[in-house]
Amino acid sequence: MPRSKPKRPSASPAPRRKSGGGAKAGRWQTLGLFVTLLAVAALVGSLAWGVWEHFHAPAAQATAPAASATRPAAPAGRVRVQVLNATPTHGLARVATTVLRDHGFDVVETGNAPRGTPPQSVVLDRVGNLAAAQQAADALGITRVETRRDPALLLDLTVVLGSDWHAPAGQ
Repeated sequence: MPRSKPKRPSASPAPRRKSGGGAKAGRWQTLGLFVTLLAVAALVGSLAWGVWEHFHAPAAQATAPAASATRPAAPAGRVRVQVLNATPTHGLARVATTVLRDHGFDVVETGNAPRGTPPQSVVLDRVGNLAAAQQAADALGITRVETRRDPALLLDLTVVLGSDWHAPAGQ
């Protein structure tokens, strides 16, 4: 009787079994891929929008010089401003903030003036930049400008709105 050769194990690996339910795992993978592609599309769209705005903004600003002929020039450099409301009328500091920001000032603080503040509006120069103080006063229609240096404040100007102040037309 001929001898039989011992059986060798096959070289191919044993078939793998899918874990996690087969079709259910495939759906999660498809959903994950879809969410990833959606996020990438949103990022690319955001980038495209930013580039478009960057290159089309100068065209929109081309009409600005005609409108700015009636308003005072913007201050040179960054001018940090504090706006204080010395009246019982709510919202005046917010309105003045909008006016100053439209004119190129950086309003860094708003609030109420301490009790006992004079009722007349004033722009206080805190660092010796009287030209910027006058520009802010012109933008707000305030006639009184004073220099009161205070190196402890991290501000260039303080605007105190009194009962005599009214928002410029169009605000």
